[in-house]
Amino acid sequence: MSTGPGPQPASPGEPAGRLAGKVAVVLGASSGIGRAAALRFACEGATVIAAARRFPELEALGRECGAIPVPCDITRDDQVEALARVALDRFGTLDVALNCAGFEQSTPIRDLTPERLYNMASVQFLGAVSFIRHMANAMAATGGGSLITISSITALLVGEGLAAYGGSKAAINHITRIAALEYGPQGVRVNVVSPGLIETPMTAHMFIPPVVRAFTRETPLRRMGTVDDVVEAVLWLASDASSFITGHNLPVDGGQLTRRLPGRDDFLASS
Repeated sequence: MSTGPGPQPASPGEPAGRLAGKVAVVLGASSGIGRAAALRFACEGATVIAAARRFPELEALGRECGAIPVPCDITRDDQVEALARVALDRFGTLDVALNCAGFEQSTPIRDLTPERLYNMASVQFLGAVSFIRHMANAMAATGGGSLITISSITALLVGEGLAAYGGSKAAINHITRIAALEYGPQGVRVNVVSPGLIETPMTAHMFIPPVVRAFTRETPLRRMGTVDDVVEAVLWLASDASSFITGHNLPVDGGQLTRRLPGRDDFLASS
């Protein structure tokens, strides 16, 4: 397993990064928010273990920032457990764990078969709980840490076709609060970040002018969010700057939770 050259240490006189000396696991690091977060963590001084199903993309990431690539399918509990073991066996600690694994699927309830529901839940609920359990156990055994799951504002706002996606995110939000309660005495902080509609490879098909106009109109800050907006929030929760924050859901949505999710009629009106 190649480790790459590793992130460059700060030059003499330069301030250390916000994650200097920390070991961080990022699951879902092959693209989108996970990839951007892994790059930023490395720039901030962390030793990054980057995991996903698509290993060639992880190897490319490793060459770029020194991240250690580890293949991992979040629906395989044994692979998630092994991912936590990589941190403990190689470095003796796990300080930060970020779960960005997920996929978008819009299915109205009338078409929501058990198979479709299970496909969503296996990644975004069952897999996410597996990630919390194994990473939090590893952190609890080594003095604590910060565990972050990428959720969504669709867990809090209703939208057509989002029963499985938003429902699984809502479930993991609740599990997060319970995990914060149970693991707090061991120094483990557990939080979620809930982005609005952010342009990533997963959502690129939605970024057409009518949809962008409708979402911008329903966002008080009157712009679409970016991957960098989300990564800044994640970095804050990963760092010691948020050391007294746990059980929290941090929306990164430009204020959209004060309004509503636009739907098909809004998109047609914006055409």
